[in-house]
Amino acid sequence: MEPRTLAALAVVLIAAAVFAAVHFRSARPHSVRAPDPVNEAAHARTSGPVTEAPEPSPGPPPATGPGGHIVVDVSGKVRSPGIHQLPSGARVADALRAAGGARPGVDLTGINRARVLMDGEQIVVGAPPGPPAAGSTGGAAAGGGGSPTSGPVSLNRATLEQLDTLPGVGPVLAQHIVDYRTQHGGFRSVDELREVNGIGDRRFADLQPLVGP
Repeated sequence: MEPRTLAALAVVLIAAAVFAAVHFRSARPHSVRAPDPVNEAAHARTSGPVTEAPEPSPGPPPATGPGGHIVVDVSGKVRSPGIHQLPSGARVADALRAAGGARPGVDLTGINRARVLMDGEQIVVGAPPGPPAAGSTGGAAAGGGGSPTSGPVSLNRATLEQLDTLPGVGPVLAQHIVDYRTQHGGFRSVDELREVNGIGDRRFADLQPLVGP
């Protein structure tokens, strides 16, 4: 063979050997470095503190008497006024039912019958309103059918209808009050109300702050 041919053949063989070496190297598997584990402290710093929402604190338990019952005083224009024992959690409507309900014609608009009762509470049904504020006019008594009153009811000047608006006073007792003032020339003091037939110590205590001579 000629020297030129041998040189060309040698160049081809070298190129083939280089190509084969490069191809073999690129086909070999390469090791991949595993990622570093995430540091928990670093994760906590980046994500921020995790706080739990506080649980709502329960409200104050309702006041109850011994044995899970409450005792309330229902007075005024009801069928059975007096002391009544009710289960804990009872409402004003339950107390009214225990007292036999309001008397016919009594307006219960001003009474919140859905309110939860407390032990030792007093409920007055149909009581006349207190003295009105300055510049205002007195309205009709709650549950009453008499004339409007402003301040204490006068035992010497009140009509039967006005006396009937007082708590625990019905038409019969109102007539007894009128008969007493007619027979004795009027009331000289509120204490004389004790002498009226049908008024005991308990009823007098309810009426004393609401009436005058």
